Amino acid sequence: MPTSGHAFPGARICSLKADVPQLIQPGTTYQTLRFPFGAAESTDPHEMHQAVQPDGYVVANWATDDRSGLIWPSVRGWGHLYAMIQWADTSDATEHRDQFVRDPLALAGPSDTTATEHRATTVGGEFYVKTWGVVTNPGVPLAVRVAHNATSALNVTLAEFKLVIAPLV
Repeated sequence: MPTSGHAFPGARICSLKADVPQLIQPGTTYQTLRFPFGAAESTDPHEMHQAVQPDGYVVANWATDDRSGLIWPSVRGWGHLYAMIQWADTSDATEHRDQFVRDPLALAGPSDTTATEHRATTVGGEFYVKTWGVVTNPGVPLAVRVAHNATSALNVTLAEFKLVIAPLV
């Protein structure tokens, strides 16, 4: 039984939430979901989602800059990624897509996607939850991206993106 007061001693966490609609253009090009910084953030005790990024870049407006969608792992480790994506009414969309991606903006090397899913529209709402495991490395940011095939733009009305890292020793 851990004595540190939580179930994952030594774990590094970052939990992001955006409840401001994000307009996603139609087509096969994936778009990075963006998340606010600071007090609007769920939790970031290990400073993996900061407006001043590890490479010195400063995000001026989280809602318009894809860099606000990046989580920069603070240590090399085994990372557990989580995402929740809620789409607005889907109109004529027949497919919603999502994926996790290492270095989506090719800042440290080429992008590397994983856990890509293409989902048919359901009779209810388009609300998705996904999880995946990856090896994390400092300097290689992570993001969650989405796409859809409607004829016009659709809103993601709620998005969450979380990372829990068990450091490798």
